[in-house]
Amino acid sequence: MIEKTVVLIKPDGMEKHVVGAIIDRFERAGLVLSALKLVQLTQPILDTWYAHHKDKPFFPELSKQMMSTPVVAMVLSGEGAIQKVFDICGPTDPAEAAPGTIRRDYGVDKPHNVVHRSDSVEAAAKEIGLLFTPDELH
Repeated sequence: MIEKTVVLIKPDGMEKHVVGAIIDRFERAGLVLSALKLVQLTQPILDTWYAHHKDKPFFPELSKQMMSTPVVAMVLSGEGAIQKVFDICGPTDPAEAAPGTIRRDYGVDKPHNVVHRSDSVEAAAKEIGLLFTPDELH
């Protein structure tokens, strides 16, 4: 099934200047770039995006980190895109990620793991709606 999913290149990824290398991995895996832009995240966006973390002690630091620089936001499309993106990114903790995954190659720890990815069709739809207008999707 053709799916759409969101990937954010987080501030630590922006600071490492690995945007092109990350996009290249997705394209080489056959995923189609359906939307791409720089976004300055705001607290209202993060309150919705990470609603499930809002009451946790790490949320203020997570928000601060995610707003520290603009992020690259992209929508990737393709057959089984959500699983493909997971496989390319690796698990949240870079220490648990396989060699050759984005998080293992560029990440440092859970908060500084270079990329965010949608974890379900429902999350992808929510995240696309928070960052993109319908006319920005191709």
